Formats: sequence, structure tokens, C-alpha cells
Amino acid sequence: MKKVGMVLEGGGQRGIFTSGVLDYFMEKKLKVPYVLGVSAGACNAVDYVSGQILRTKECMLDAQLNYELYGVHTMMKTRHFMNMDLIFDDFPNRYYPFDYKAFARSPMRCVLEATNCLTGKPVYLEEYLDRQRLMDACRASSSLPFAASPVKLDGVPLMDGGISDSIPVRKAIREGHRYNIVILTRPRGYRKKEEPGSSVKLARMYYRKYPGLSRALKNRNQVYNRTMELLEHLEKRGRVFLICPSLPSVSRTEKDLEKLEDFYWHGYEEAKRLYPQLREWLSRREECVSRKRYLMREGSKL
Repeated sequence: MKKVGMVLEGGGQRGIFTSGVLDYFMEKKLKVPYVLGVSAGACNAVDYVSGQILRTKECMLDAQLNYELYGVHTMMKTRHFMNMDLIFDDFPNRYYPFDYKAFARSPMRCVLEATNCLTGKPVYLEEYLDRQRLMDACRASSSLPFAASPVKLDGVPLMDGGISDSIPVRKAIREGHRYNIVILTRPRGYRKKEEPGSSVKLARMYYRKYPGLSRALKNRNQVYNRTMELLEHLEKRGRVFLICPSLPSVSRTEKDLEKLEDFYWHGYEEAKRLYPQLREWLSRREECVSRKRYLMREGSKL
């Protein structure tokens, strides 16, 4: 599966669907050489690469029994809607330990996408040895606009990767991964609506220091919708295997634990249902690559 990558969309609490999919994959010991995660997809990506079944679910769902991850009380204490210190410091280092050693030993590449606040362009981050920098990269990729502060990494202010490119399949292809498993958190056929004028104005005022970020926020529906059209085209050509909810998604900030539990198991069951088709798709990809190599070798002999 050298040419196969995996791209994980974000979506806040909708990412619990992805965690259900990946937990099933980990149970089946399915691994790919390259994983690219955005926002909540970045959190899923690192847990998948470290091989920690259920960890993302515990952090996104189970933790809400004891901690407030986001909300009014969090805003009163931290001045931000999301408690980023809790999620990206206390959780991985104390309450829900992240296996840094397993992550560093994994043969899989793990790339996390964030948005450069100065340019509004995507930034792709990798880190395997520096624990603090790895969690800062996850935090940057997940720092939602208006809900968290920009994260400075290597001197550059970064925010949520979904602002610039929610589903970076083009990046995976440019990296040499011609075939990709893409896990979405919205139902098939979803398209983003244009941002209301009031939201655009608020973004310009709130992020007046970062005009590039404001432009990206304004244009993200167009970027998203073009990517969805590309994915549908690639799926028809057999270059993408799409996994997405067949039920209505939960909200980005869903707090109803029963709904989140159901959405997690929906992801798990969708992965289980589609797994035979996925294995067949992967087998065909390996055959295509092997045939191409054979033809190249034979051609070089002529």
C-alpha cells in the first residue's frame, strides 16, 4: 500500500464519527503509510498512528462527564470558548495519556494541517520527537476561529486547518499518494453555503491583524465545494475511497452524550460495513501499481 494515503476531515465534535471508523481499522490492524489530518481529524490522526484504540472517543465524549471542554464557564475562566490547555496539555500528559513513544516508532507518516494567519494558506506540520511541539501542532490545527487563540509555531501564528483547506486530498496526491482513503464527517453530497455578510465583516474586524485569515474565512465555502467535486470525480475513477456518515451529523459543538455515542458507533458500523469493499479496493490498487512497475521494467529492456 505504498501509494495509499488517508485524509481525515475535521468538524469539531463531528470528528467522533472518524474515531469510530479508525477504531475499527485499528482492530483490523489496517495501516497506511501516510495520514493527513485537519482539526479534529488531526487529533484522530495522531491517535491512529500511535495505535490507541478508544483514546479519541475518551477525549471527545467520555471526558465530558468530568470536564468542560468548551462553553460559557470555560470562556469565563480562560476567555476562550474552548479549553485548549485542558485538551492539549492535561489530557495527553495526565488524564488520557498519549503514547508518544508508539507514535514516534510508527512507520506511518503523520501530517497535520493548520492555516497560516498571515497568508491564509495551509501549512503542513510533522513532528515525531518533540512532545510539546507535536501537541502545539495539534492545537494549532484545531484552533477554531472565534473559539480559540492563534498558536505560534516556529514564530508563525496558526489556526484551524479547515479555514484554508478542510479536505487536503490534493496535498496527499502531491506527496505521491495517488490513491486515498478519505473520511468525511458530513453526509455525502454536502456543500457549504456562502458565509453571511455579517460573519465576513465580523471576521475582518476580529482578525484585522490577519487579513489573509479573513480572506480564507470568506472563501472557505468555495474551496470546500470545489474539493467535494474533485473527490466525487476521483471516486468515480477509483482513486478515492470515501467513507462518510449516512445519518445526519451532530453539531460542531454537540454536548449531548447520547448523540455523540450514537455518532461514534455509526462510524464504527460504517467502517465494518464497508471494510470488505475497502479491502477489495486496496487489492486492486496494489495490482495496478504492480502492473505499472512490470510494464516499466519490460519497457526498459527493449
